[in-house]
Amino acid sequence: MAKTRTTTKTDAADLAALISRAQADRNAGKDGLPPVERWNPPYCGEIDMEIRADGTWFYMGTPIGRPALVRLFSTVLRRDEDGMTYLVTPVEKLGIRIADAPFLAVEMSVAEEKGEPVLTFRTNVGDVVKAGPDNPLRFVTLGETDQLKPYLLVRGRLEALVSRAVTYDLLARGEEAEIAGERMFAVRSGGATFPVMKMAELEAQS
Repeated sequence: MAKTRTTTKTDAADLAALISRAQADRNAGKDGLPPVERWNPPYCGEIDMEIRADGTWFYMGTPIGRPALVRLFSTVLRRDEDGMTYLVTPVEKLGIRIADAPFLAVEMSVAEEKGEPVLTFRTNVGDVVKAGPDNPLRFVTLGETDQLKPYLLVRGRLEALVSRAVTYDLLARGEEAEIAGERMFAVRSGGATFPVMKMAELEAQS
């Protein structure tokens, strides 16, 4: 049976209380993040919060202008098996709207470890993530224009969309690789190889 989704009317005082509860637990998990994966609070409906495709957070139709507040909210995000993204505290789970991905990868650096390239990304909310087996990259082609959109797994089921500017730098790192017996254009990082597209498709575009 599909979950009934209701809208929670949340005023400023309720929001402040939510922030306070999240703040109290923010250092309880790995890397100073709240252990949201271990919490099992009741679902309390939707809060009027949205993350736009450009990474901007909105509350009740107004952009959240305080970066520290956005960062705090980002630490209590969780995407569940139902495909929905929630703000989670020990006592409540509130649905929010996501236009694309909850995070945006806005910067990439390249290093070498044990002779292997390592790509490290910074998100718009301050996460620093090394692409590799535990944090894979995936590439999706969408729309009539075949727009290529890379995504990086940040934590749990939460991904960052790689910004267009960073995507150019990322694809510049691409090389030919044989994957499952097929010639692929791929990107390597942290000992893992991430397929972008078939080499035949890339050559057809050239």
